Order: sequence, then C-alpha cells, then structure tokens
Amino acid sequence: MCSEKTPRILSIQSHVVSGYVGNKSATFPLQLLGFEVDAINSVQLSNHTNYKVFKGQVLNDKDLEDLVDGLAQNNLDNYTHLLTGYVVCDPVMGDNGRMYVPEPLKEIYKTEIVPLADILTPNQFELELLSGIKISTMSDLQTAVKELHKAGPETVAISSTEIDDKLIAIFSAIKNNALIKIDIPKIPSNFTGSGDLFAALFLAHMYLQDNMKDAIEKTVNSLHSVLLKTYEYSQVCKDEDSQPARKIELRLIQSKSCIENPEAHLLAEPF
Repeated sequence: MCSEKTPRILSIQSHVVSGYVGNKSATFPLQLLGFEVDAINSVQLSNHTNYKVFKGQVLNDKDLEDLVDGLAQNNLDNYTHLLTGYVVCDPVMGDNGRMYVPEPLKEIYKTEIVPLADILTPNQFELELLSGIKISTMSDLQTAVKELHKAGPETVAISSTEIDDKLIAIFSAIKNNALIKIDIPKIPSNFTGSGDLFAALFLAHMYLQDNMKDAIEKTVNSLHSVLLKTYEYSQVCKDEDSQPARKIELRLIQSKSCIENPEAHLLAEPF
C-alpha cells in the first residue's frame, strides 16, 4: 500500500499563458516548497488584463463539475488543502479602489464563501468590501479584521494595508489570540499577481512552520524579495517593444532561492 505523505493542494484560480497571476503565480512557489499542486483554471487568458489586449475562455459551472467529478471517480480528490474557495481563500475581488468582479459577487463572498474559509487573505480594498468598514486608522483595521473573524475564518492575513503613509501586513489568529504586524518598505510600483503569490506562500508556511511568527516572516520576506527583484528588473529592462505590464511581470523563476530560503530582513512583532 502506497503512503501519501506529501501535502496536496487543489488550486482553483485563473491561468494566463504568458506571465504570472493566479495559478501561474502560485504553482511554482508551492512546488518549490514541497507541495503537490493540482490546478483547475477558472479562466484561461492569453495574459492578464493590464495588457492592452487579452483573450481567452472562462470555465463554466458544468466544466468545473466535470473536472471535479473526474477527480472524484478516480479517487484523486484526497487533498490536504484547497486554495481559493475554502480552507485558504484569497477573495479576488479587486484592488486599488476598483472591483475586478461583478458587484453581485460581493454578497456571495460575504455570505457564502468567507464563512467556509479557515484562512482568509484579502488586501485592504477587499477587507473594506467584506467588512463594510473604511480603513484609515489602525483601530479601523482591528475592527475590520474582527468582523471577518465573526464571519467564520480562524486566521485573517492582510497582505498589505497603507495607513499614515506606511505599508503594513497584518495577521490575526483566533486560536492563540495572536495579532501580529510587519512593517514593509514601500516599492514604487504596482504588481499584478502579488496577492496570489502571497496566498500561496502563506498557505505553505502555515503548514511548514512551527509557529505563526515564523510563517509570517517567511511569507513576507519571500514576497518582498520577489517584488524587489521584479522592480529592479523593470528599471533596467531595455526592451523597447515591451508593454509596461510585461516589464513588471513577477520574476518568479529568477527568485527561486528567495522562495526556498528567504532571508529574515523584515521581522514580525505583536500589534
């Protein structure tokens, strides 16, 4: 009898042929960290939507049901984690003040999906949408996180929030009554796929590390290193034919060592 010890993740996210968002942003880092990853692509696009043109297909509910049914009938659905949906939910709703998804999905997330999640990883804009609280102070942030806990998730990780011109990541866990923050140096650029990478890294390190502080530090240090490497490349890239979106695609492959063994430059502290 074969013994299955390697953690297995079913990741249901978007897919792009070129670039790094959704499953393309999450799969490689998770595999580097020792996870088996099965990916269902909710959409398949040529590239992400910040390019001047994008084309592709959307997976409908029947297509999704067929894929899941095939896995189940072959006894291939014995996963330890589900990324996006429940267990670890990255509510991809929007960022920088605009929604990516139709308005009715906001209520579906709030009432149906969020209560199923063990771990929730929204950005600040998504946190405001889900909690109904506009965040401008640290007290607002605490209140909003408490509202999400009330909805069901035991752990809430805010990948980034900007208060008083400072960038901060916040992590809250009901189980050990922990509220931890990390101050993050600002990088003067906007990145696509960074939230997907954050959710994948946090899932991995919550499983791999012995305590939440280590999980947080490894997640944030890995992510920041990837983003810094990406930004530095965008500043020296001389390809005049590339769109701006192309120059700022995450440098995941080039950041392999940062993902496997992140240096602890940024340290977590109680909030």
